[in-house]
Amino acid sequence: MLSRNIFIVLAYRILLILVLFSLCRIGFYLFNFKMFPGITPGQFITIMRGGLLFDISATVYINMLFIMMHILPFEFRYNKIYQKVLKYLYFVTNGLAFAVNCSDFVYYRFIFKRATADVFRTFENESNLTKMFFRYLVDYWQATLFGLFILFLMIYLYDKVRIKKPEPSNRIIYHVINILVVPLAIGLCVGAARGSLNVSTRPITISNAARYVENPRDVAIVLNTPFSLLRTSGKKPLIKQNFFTDEKLQELYDPHYVPANDKPLSKENVVIIILESFAREYIGALNRDLDGGTYTGYTPFIDSLINESLTFEVSIANGKKSIDAMPSILASVPSLETPYIISHYANNQIEGLASLLKKKGYYTTFFHGAINGTMGFDSFARMAGFDDYVGLEQYPYENSSDRMWGIWDVPFFKFFAEKMNGFPQPFLASIFSLSSHHPFIVPDKYKGKFKKGPVPIVEVIGYTDYALREFFRGISSAPWFQNTLFVITADHTNESIHKEFQNDYGSYCIPVIFYKPGSDLNGIRKRIAQQIDIMPTILSYLNYDEEYIAFGNNLLDDSYESFAFNTNGSTYHLYMKDHILIMIDNKPVGLFNFKTDKFLESNLMEKEPDLLQLMTEKLKAVIQSYNSRLIDNNMVVRKEK
Repeated sequence: MLSRNIFIVLAYRILLILVLFSLCRIGFYLFNFKMFPGITPGQFITIMRGGLLFDISATVYINMLFIMMHILPFEFRYNKIYQKVLKYLYFVTNGLAFAVNCSDFVYYRFIFKRATADVFRTFENESNLTKMFFRYLVDYWQATLFGLFILFLMIYLYDKVRIKKPEPSNRIIYHVINILVVPLAIGLCVGAARGSLNVSTRPITISNAARYVENPRDVAIVLNTPFSLLRTSGKKPLIKQNFFTDEKLQELYDPHYVPANDKPLSKENVVIIILESFAREYIGALNRDLDGGTYTGYTPFIDSLINESLTFEVSIANGKKSIDAMPSILASVPSLETPYIISHYANNQIEGLASLLKKKGYYTTFFHGAINGTMGFDSFARMAGFDDYVGLEQYPYENSSDRMWGIWDVPFFKFFAEKMNGFPQPFLASIFSLSSHHPFIVPDKYKGKFKKGPVPIVEVIGYTDYALREFFRGISSAPWFQNTLFVITADHTNESIHKEFQNDYGSYCIPVIFYKPGSDLNGIRKRIAQQIDIMPTILSYLNYDEEYIAFGNNLLDDSYESFAFNTNGSTYHLYMKDHILIMIDNKPVGLFNFKTDKFLESNLMEKEPDLLQLMTEKLKAVIQSYNSRLIDNNMVVRKEK
């Protein structure tokens, strides 16, 4: 038994928890190894290394009080009774965490993901939980024994290193050092809980686990259950709704696509460009009637491109944040109430555009010029099936950073173009711009070049529009250019200029543009488009021939009514037949004609009862289908064996 400084002992006891979490990860894998075929030793080492990040976060959350009570710079922390209280606090909090972690060895087999906070809702109405619990312990005795073994190790090893009260020769220096340790330890704990000391990076969530796996299925090994529960607690879980029978639901809204065409896959390249904060309002060609017909906007290049492209009379974002956009655009998975990436369901199995096209021999890659890990984009790219992610860490040139978010759009789009020339064909490549972000500045060399306006962002919109112009100029002579479909859209809107865009319709209006050099994809089609429509539309255009799940519509199919939907908190919106329906708690509260009533001032609920019923049924069908599929982890087509 060793006696050491209190900080060394604290570090030892925290390290012990991390080692035990790693043992649990190995146990989880061995207990369920048949469900994770094909993992190589090298991949498993990467999983273990990535899992440590989540273990550190969970350990700090679980032991926050234990850590704080150790670093208090007072003599009473050496008191035997005080230390005994801390010992049992350690045993109880960490013991519960390991019990929950080991219970997921079995629960995973039923839900195919780590348990999230909605597990408590699942069992809240069970009257025989005690009986179920003891039956569980017996039926799955291997997991029970493993859990007891972990608890034994925790208790046995706790006191192998004990605290020795120091006898300092200089008490002033001793107390100064102990006081300085407090803010240092707090800073380290905050960074450890967030998963990074970098303040520009979002705290890690369960979706970040995808960064460390080759197959999105394997994210459950990377995670630990206490982290999964902690990161989803307080977030409103979805509720299964039963508004309609299965037959009626399928008639009203069915996200299961079964292609009926017999044409061969075209295998054209696909490039998806997601523009940061590019509201439709900023594009002159899409707003010819604004300011009495005199409005020119801030995007001269996009205006010219629209003349040769297919776009839509109405185009809507499925969310208000960047983390809403990526699942919507690249996997046709919207965010309802809570962003999908940080929801309880972020480690559900999905098939994004990348994973679907990979089946057909496509090379797939995603570019974003920010720090790798920003917004969890790299993790979601892996979940969606992209082969590669290219971020700031992969950018080879110096002096291109804005020192705030990442690489300026002009050099990063140029880099994107250079890399595409080396891609194997066919390829799916996507890029997410970032310069049109607060604080809305342009590089010094471009100051005064772009049109300014009533809001600061529009100057940067002009800069990014110029980046696009240079990008297309650079690739127009490439041999693959004529065989490529380009899709240009935005993640969400930003500060508005006109009153028409300051409501529940206008504040979601973004561009959705399809451009294929020399094709018949042109004009402004009288349909409602949304971000989640992009994936099924691309697959239809390519004559994709396999079944898939997509919550959006095929914009090339005029045989059915187009519509869009999104949420603002718990308020749901449905856009259909030139109207917007607003619904709260499954009850309609507003119906407006956004085409004739641009400021949404005249509520038509009483005047349009038939339309109100039609749109209410449609929106409820969307909610029922979306909630059920996410809760049941039913977002991929399961082929019968």
